[in-house]
Amino acid sequence: MKASVKYKVIYRHREKYSIGEMCRFFDVSRSGYYGYVKRMEMPAKDLPLAEKIRECQAECRSTYGYRRVQIWLERHGIHHNPKTVLRVMNKYNLLSVIRRKRYVKYGEALHRYPNLLNRNFTAERPNQKWVTDISYIRTGQGFLYLSVIRDLYDNSIIAYKTGTEQTVNLVLNTIRAAKRNEKVTAELQLHSDQGFQYTSQAYFKLTQEYGITPSMSRRGNPYDNALAENFFSILKTECIYRQRITTFEAARRLIDDYIFFYNHQRIQAKTKLTPLEKRRQSVA
Repeated sequence: MKASVKYKVIYRHREKYSIGEMCRFFDVSRSGYYGYVKRMEMPAKDLPLAEKIRECQAECRSTYGYRRVQIWLERHGIHHNPKTVLRVMNKYNLLSVIRRKRYVKYGEALHRYPNLLNRNFTAERPNQKWVTDISYIRTGQGFLYLSVIRDLYDNSIIAYKTGTEQTVNLVLNTIRAAKRNEKVTAELQLHSDQGFQYTSQAYFKLTQEYGITPSMSRRGNPYDNALAENFFSILKTECIYRQRITTFEAARRLIDDYIFFYNHQRIQAKTKLTPLEKRRQSVA
């Protein structure tokens, strides 16, 4: 056992047992123990930085890693090396949660489309490349399914719908919502996996009606739609997995609240902006 651990135990029980007896029991010196107490009572030099990081994590719901925390600090006029930020976050238990992976099952195909996206996840302007997918949220009432469309220009969620069944209509309603929210041009690509909703005749007809060009991942290649997968990983790690959800309505409220936070407040490490801050820049 390390001496620092022994000193901590002695300090915790200092009012119950004799300091001298505990030092003899743990085979440590009294001077070493009192030196530990003196150091413990001195204010840590990095405590002000830790408090600012704690403020950042409270604002972002403890979802930021050290890179985003550093960006947040810079926005508040506080400049530190990323390694310093990481060290302080480790020391004061201010780290974000670890993400989990998700796996995809593919359905039978009716309509198949070429992989136009081909893992080129960059877009020069809004509404040039969208990605879409469905995931599920476990609740006490069963699974709530979430369909989203994400714009690769700024990674914003431009439309989403929830339902208690994984149906074609869930996907179609998401596309309709995106069409209402955004200006669709002839150059727009909509990329999906090979789920049965995206290979359906109804999906084919709606994309044709809106002038959207479908793009589709290769079978068994989830990385082809990695940016849609990535959003679900973020959502579940930073929101869903952190609490027990009992009802569909509770899940819907969480999703609504988190997607607003994600679009309007969550800083992206690559751009140092929130999704909608970057989107506003494109029309400024």
